[in-house]
Amino acid sequence: MSKVIITCAVTGSVHTPTMSEALPVTPREITESSLAAAQAGAAIIHLHARNPADGAPTGDPAVFAQFLPQIRRGCHAVINITTGGSATMTVKDRLAAAARFKPEMCSLNMGTINFAFFGAAKRITSWKYPWERDYVVNSDDYIFRNTFRDIAYIVESLSDAGTKFEHECYDLGHLYNLAHFVDSGLVKPPFFVQMVFGVLGGAGPDLDNLTFMKRTADRLFGTQNFQWSVLAAGRHQMAFLTQAALLGGHVRVGLEDSLFIERGSLAASNAQQVQKIRRILAEMGHEPATPDEARAMLGLKGADCTEI
Repeated sequence: MSKVIITCAVTGSVHTPTMSEALPVTPREITESSLAAAQAGAAIIHLHARNPADGAPTGDPAVFAQFLPQIRRGCHAVINITTGGSATMTVKDRLAAAARFKPEMCSLNMGTINFAFFGAAKRITSWKYPWERDYVVNSDDYIFRNTFRDIAYIVESLSDAGTKFEHECYDLGHLYNLAHFVDSGLVKPPFFVQMVFGVLGGAGPDLDNLTFMKRTADRLFGTQNFQWSVLAAGRHQMAFLTQAALLGGHVRVGLEDSLFIERGSLAASNAQQVQKIRRILAEMGHEPATPDEARAMLGLKGADCTEI
């Protein structure tokens, strides 16, 4: 594969403002960071929203409305709205923005898991906002709910809109869950499988897991029916993405997944991570796919068919 889709997940719901000054939390910051990532070569921008006052995760469509139109006007990248939100939100709240804006693409978590990041609290002694410490520390008790009923509800809610999904698979069983929905006809090719490694509660950051999940996906779906990508949390990010590209996959970077650019150095921006993976891809003879090339590979409906 000479063309590789770069997705950039610009803010997410795990990292908190105290952890990095570069993490975008206000609508203006999210807009500017998204546009810079697109300019650097990201074909897809994966978006969460934050409370502008304190950076807490929110699913409020009114907050999404403060940056989605600006991003669409400012670049040609595919806008991908989360339906994962955060582990503390209800499924209805997580779906609210996607249901309102009917984007080309949404993320969709393909199974229920423990979702923990409490270890990050050990490195912080002073928090910028009161909500942050309890949110992080209490993640040892979070269950990220994504039942078969939840998944069907999200897919069916957006089926008439023609929205397609970044199917986030945190473990081997999630591929089989996706196969169930493919076999039932609710998910149709071509579809996009995002394999996730290194989140406590999901598949561990071992390269054997990556190759095994890829072989399993090939067997379950047939290589002609799906595109696949990899993201890895924290320090595992670039090593896993390099391996994914060697195996013919696409890649996802962004401050949602890792706050660092290299060991011991915080990333200055989302765009810096896009630029780094672009350099790595270039060394392999790959080029970043344009947004329209990504649309063609993933069978997306186009930006004009959204309500952004």
